[in-house]
Amino acid sequence: MTAEAISIHALRGGYRRAAIARLTALIFAMAALAALLLFDLVSGPSGMPLADVWAALVAGPAGEDRMAATILWQLRMPQTIMGVLVGACLGLAGLQMQTILANPLASPFTLGFSAAAGFGAALAIMFGGLLPLPGFISVPASAFLMTLAACALVYFVALLRGSTPEILVLAGIAVLFFFQSMQSLLQFMASPEVLQEIVFWLFGSLLKASWTSVTVTAVILVACLPFMVRDSWNLTLLRLGEANAASLGLSVDALRKRSFLLVALLTAAAVSFVGTIGFVGLIAPHVARAAVGEDHRFALPLSALTGAIILIGASVFGKLISPAAVIPVGIITAVAGVPMLFVVIARRGKGEIA
Repeated sequence: MTAEAISIHALRGGYRRAAIARLTALIFAMAALAALLLFDLVSGPSGMPLADVWAALVAGPAGEDRMAATILWQLRMPQTIMGVLVGACLGLAGLQMQTILANPLASPFTLGFSAAAGFGAALAIMFGGLLPLPGFISVPASAFLMTLAACALVYFVALLRGSTPEILVLAGIAVLFFFQSMQSLLQFMASPEVLQEIVFWLFGSLLKASWTSVTVTAVILVACLPFMVRDSWNLTLLRLGEANAASLGLSVDALRKRSFLLVALLTAAAVSFVGTIGFVGLIAPHVARAAVGEDHRFALPLSALTGAIILIGASVFGKLISPAAVIPVGIITAVAGVPMLFVVIARRGKGEIA
């Protein structure tokens, strides 16, 4: 066997071992998520034991024990599934954001999308009574539309000045501070009752979840998946550097614009129904890359799984420390995200953080 054949054989063996390790990481993440899902369904103010939860789960929504069926299928199940969907959307959005901006500290918040959603929700809470729509429709619809408006604003700036990472970040920061200031203005103008409702929405809570919100979020996520799968190799190539990717025939600007739109849709779907949830889109991509590297064929699904694990873990933790009044997951992810962010910063060199 020639030296060249030996080298090729060694490369194939190394790639096979790396692929097995990445698949193992995915399987481990799915097992961890399944365990957390079970814990989340079992925990709650009603105190249903595991046996009753399992019986209600097997019996289905039309089970004979109507109390158990109502608690599991109408209250807990939509919240749990919504947590998975929101975590997956934020994890995927964060990975794409960090890739197209070449910035390890980028997240869906960087471009002001979450702030825009908060402003839209606050606007609907304050003035939604003027529209012939119930609040459970007007608030998420307004948050969703305002997120897309923020996307259009940043996209318009990118068209004028070029869709470079620097321009996108600067435009996003401007949009972020604009919508945050408008949000603060609405809170200043609101009555105490309305202010309380706005603040609760901004906390980010899965208690707002329903089967309608689950369906809408799932449809948007499923609609975005084919485009992300199609661009998985392109996103991996972009991690080699913009100049290298362009020299290999990749249209970097077109990829950024497509990914930018997908990030806007995923973020809008995630925050429109449950409110603002921080740090998930920032931390999940780093965990995924640490486990499987830069190959987006593996990093994308693992980032989605990691985002879901973080959010469901926050839900379980909130129920455990305060069973009577469940702490909103947005508060828990914000508190837990700070030490996790310090770990991310400590693990990276100064040149990579810049």
